[in-house]
Amino acid sequence: MSPRRRAMFVVLAAIAVLVAGAGGVRWLVLHEPRGVPAQGDPGAVLLVPGYGGNAAALDTLAVELRATGRAVRVVELPDGGTGDLNGQADALDDAVTDALRHAPSVDLVGYSAGGVVARLWFERFDGEHKARRIVTLGSPHHGARLAATGAAALPGACPTACQQLAPGSALLDTLPEPVPRPPQWLSIWSEQDQTVVPPDSARLAGAVDADIQRLCPGRQVSHAQLPTDAYVTGLVADALGPAGIQPPMPC
Repeated sequence: MSPRRRAMFVVLAAIAVLVAGAGGVRWLVLHEPRGVPAQGDPGAVLLVPGYGGNAAALDTLAVELRATGRAVRVVELPDGGTGDLNGQADALDDAVTDALRHAPSVDLVGYSAGGVVARLWFERFDGEHKARRIVTLGSPHHGARLAATGAAALPGACPTACQQLAPGSALLDTLPEPVPRPPQWLSIWSEQDQTVVPPDSARLAGAVDADIQRLCPGRQVSHAQLPTDAYVTGLVADALGPAGIQPPMPC
């Protein structure tokens, strides 16, 4: 057998490699190495729910993005969306792997804690070669006081994800800022957010920043309204469009 043919069989024999992760044993399927996704060749869109895993909160956004012709999937999170964020990143990677069977790349939209999950996935699963764009909506990139209060006052009532979203947590400290580029990043947030406090915890160094009230003075957008507000969904659709992410236009 020639060396080239022998090498080919070695690669085929190694198609499945066992790896250990924080969430337990996982199988990693080897693929031909990917390049950086082409910005002009959009792929699938994955929407990542926030703390609690309420997929229905993203229904409006999913409908708006499908109307632009994109294939959109809302990712189902394990443990009701309150367990270890690393396990949620594992679930997101399963969805990415499935999407990449039929698409050249993925665009991710993470709502609230889902934006932190998207960043974890990016760091752990070679996101540079899989993600074209990443958008976060009201995500506690620097933690939320509500999580810190719950962790301190009622530890038993503050699940793992809650503890990980407290300011200064070990998990948040592992995420680099500014975010690596590529891909292109956009962070959308509202000064009226009373869930992620302080609201500017959603600012993300290295991402294009979209402070809704600065762009649209007087617009009332709460944390829960971020995935349904017409101006916000328009910003997301534009960010995932054919052109690169640009500083958003005022309303």
